[in-house]
Amino acid sequence: MSDFIAALGLVLVVEGLVYGGMPRLAKRLAEQVIEMPESTLRGAGIGAMIAGVLIVWLVRG
Repeated sequence: MSDFIAALGLVLVVEGLVYGGMPRLAKRLAEQVIEMPESTLRGAGIGAMIAGVLIVWLVRG
């Protein structure tokens, strides 16, 4: 359970870097996401999930 909480903390750090460090970029990305087709967003989300699982699997073995 502590690994899960640590992972959530890292997600917050990464998101904080984007919003706190590059707010203009975050706004532009949000505008572009609204215009993207749902299938593209779904594919990107599934790809990110697969990449995340692979990374955890490689690190944790």
